[in-house]
Amino acid sequence: MNTAAQEPTARRSRRPRVDQSSFLPEAPAYRVVIADDYAVARRGIRTIIESLAGVEVCGEATTGLEAVERVRKEKPNLLVIDLTMPEMNGLDAVRVLRQECPETEVLILTMHFSEELAREVLRSGAIGDVLKSDAESDLVAAIEHVREQQPFFTGQLAASMVETFVNGADNGSGKSGGNGSPLTPREIEVVRLLAAGRSNKEAAAALSLSTRTVQSHRTHIMKKMEFTSFSDLVRYAVRNNLVEP
Repeated sequence: MNTAAQEPTARRSRRPRVDQSSFLPEAPAYRVVIADDYAVARRGIRTIIESLAGVEVCGEATTGLEAVERVRKEKPNLLVIDLTMPEMNGLDAVRVLRQECPETEVLILTMHFSEELAREVLRSGAIGDVLKSDAESDLVAAIEHVREQQPFFTGQLAASMVETFVNGADNGSGKSGGNGSPLTPREIEVVRLLAAGRSNKEAAAALSLSTRTVQSHRTHIMKKMEFTSFSDLVRYAVRNNLVEP
């Protein structure tokens, strides 16, 4: 009799447990617009981008003006645009979008590269530059950097840009941030490593600090300089001649 009374409880205990995680909403996709006047180039770029988990191409454009209109309509996270475009070049498109759609980051694709072009890219408001010849190997890394609000430059140019920035700041050519406070030597070291693409953990190991300390430095830098993203700090350095020719 006691056994029969216990049967319903036993049966209930054997019911499969529901995985509550299956009811959690999926994270929204990171949306990208591609702009290039060559169809073959667009297909290649799309193939690379769509190989990334959580990333989708939400539009394409064949001219600079069309790229601007597409971004206005789609409000993507990122625009990947060729520097040389019909009707409006990539840098001019960036300047327009920084005013109208500041939430959309822009990555420039170029056939040739130089430090002067890199500075012009940053002055325009773009977050980075990738050589078309290196797109197959570098575009994925570039998008991963941009998703973390970090600038990206192809190959050895990144190290060159950062070294020039650090040397300029160390030599007293730096200017104060929005509240009149310059970066300290330690903050410059942190900027140098993070701008070179190091993670907080990697920067901490290089400086013999804890990851939390590096994160604290980064947060303090952003607050002191009154910036909302790390790319803003790099752009500020360019506009204020912290990066010397």
